[in-house]
Amino acid sequence: MKTLAAFAIFAGMIAAPALAAAGTTNGPSVLVKLTPLTHGSLPRVLTVYGSVGPASSARQTLMAPLQAAVTNVYVRRGALVAKGAPLVRLVPSPASVSAYAQAKSALRVATDLVSRTRSMVGSHLATDQQLFQAEKSQADAEAALDALQAQGAQGPHTLRAPFPAIVTVIDTTPGAIVSEGAGLVQLAQPNGLVLKAGVVPNEAREIHVKDPVKLTPIGGGASLAGTVLFHGSLVESINGLVPVDISVPAGKTLLGEMFQANITVGHINGYVVPHRAILVNDTGNTYIVQAHGMTAKKVVVHVLVSDDDKDVINGALEPGAPVVLAGNYQLDNGMKIRLADPKGKASQ
Repeated sequence: MKTLAAFAIFAGMIAAPALAAAGTTNGPSVLVKLTPLTHGSLPRVLTVYGSVGPASSARQTLMAPLQAAVTNVYVRRGALVAKGAPLVRLVPSPASVSAYAQAKSALRVATDLVSRTRSMVGSHLATDQQLFQAEKSQADAEAALDALQAQGAQGPHTLRAPFPAIVTVIDTTPGAIVSEGAGLVQLAQPNGLVLKAGVVPNEAREIHVKDPVKLTPIGGGASLAGTVLFHGSLVESINGLVPVDISVPAGKTLLGEMFQANITVGHINGYVVPHRAILVNDTGNTYIVQAHGMTAKKVVVHVLVSDDDKDVINGALEPGAPVVLAGNYQLDNGMKIRLADPKGKASQ
C-alpha cells in the first residue's frame, strides 16, 4: 500500500507541469502575411484574333477598259509598287481595233459634213437647222473616239498603279483574252491597313468605336497600340462572328499578319486583391481568407475580372479586415494566425 501511494504522488508531480502548460497554451497558429482589402477597378478586356488587311476605302481593283489580250504582267502578288509603276500591258482585240478605226472614220465624215453644210448655208443652199445637226454629229463622233482612246483602243496600253500600293491579287496571266470590265489586279494602300477581327455576338455588344486595343503579334514580337474603327451590326454567316476593324500603326505590320487583340471595353469596380489570395475549395467555389483580429475566416467570393496578377472580387467581405496572402491555404475557419511582420502590421 505504501508503495502504491508513493507511486501516485510521483505521477502527480510529473503530470502537474504538463497540465499547467496545456492550460496556458492558445492552440496551434499559422504564420501568415496580410494585405489590406481595398476598393478599386480593373479594365474589362475582350480578347479576339484577326489578320491585317486593307480597309474597304483602301482597296481598288483595276479592270480591263476594253476587250484586249494581256501581253505582260509586270508585278507579282505581295509586291510593293510606287505610284505610276507598270502593272499589266494590254493589246486591243481585233474587235476593239475595228471599233477605233470606225470611230476615226465617222469623225472624219462628220467633220467634212460640217464644212460642206457651213458653205451651203452661206450660199443659202442649207438651213441653220441642218448645220446644227451636222455639228452635233461631229461632236458625237469626237466623243466616241475620245472614249475609245481613253480605253486604249488605239494601240497597246499599259495599266499603271494609281497610288503607292501593295499588289494583293492578280487575276490574269500573259496571253489571256479579257473582256471589258474584267478584274485584272487588286491593290491596297499601305497606309490603309487594318486588323480585321471577328467577335462572338454576346461580346460584340460591349465593343464601341474608339475603344483602345493592345495588339500582340501571333508568334511573338513587340505589342502595338490600336483603336476600334468599325463595329459591325450583323453576324457573318460564314463564321458566326461580328466583324470588327481595328487600326494598326502605319508601316508596323505586314498584310496578312496575325494578331491577338485585347480590347478594353470598360472597367469593373469592386475589391482588388492579388491573384495569389484567391483559393478554390473542395466544391469548386473560389474564396479568400480574411483576418478577423488574429483569427482566420474563409469568405466565398466571385472573381469579376482578372488582369495580370490582380483580381476584382465581390462577396460577403468584411471591409476593414485584411486579406491573408502567404499561408492562406493552410487556414480553416477559426484558426489562429500570427504575423510574419514582427511589427504586427498588414503586409503590402
